Amino acid sequence: MTVRLLLEVITLSNQPALHSVSVSGVIIDDQGRALLIQRRDNGSWEPPGGVLEIRESIQDGLRREVREESGLEVEPTALTGVYKNMARGIIALVFRCTVTGGQLTTNDEVAGFLWGTEADVTQLTAEAYAVRILDAINHANLPVIRQHDGMHVVDAPQ
Repeated sequence: MTVRLLLEVITLSNQPALHSVSVSGVIIDDQGRALLIQRRDNGSWEPPGGVLEIRESIQDGLRREVREESGLEVEPTALTGVYKNMARGIIALVFRCTVTGGQLTTNDEVAGFLWGTEADVTQLTAEAYAVRILDAINHANLPVIRQHDGMHVVDAPQ
């Protein structure tokens, strides 16, 4: 190994890992359907959520993101999963939530809403989002840990 290459490796290994953390709230109605939002920018369906701000608590960020994207006030009841986008370095924390107030309201980011069945979730959302919602529906008392490539669930690196 050349001195230059060795210095590059040492420099890269001393760099801090760059990750961002996002939160999503999965809200389930009395019929077992999950709330999906339709993003205005690309038309995709997913649970409400977004990136935490740097000095924001996880719970406060979750409440803010769900409120901004749905108009609903929520309270997290269980952490249902932790997911990592291996391609982009995004860690997503997904919580099952109960509604405490507000009403569904579209905005600049959200074009519409759907209370989706498990079949709707599987059909309408990308696999990386569908698994989060289905995990929240089916594993509400035990957090699941998964990795994905931005679209599809992948095995953990060895």
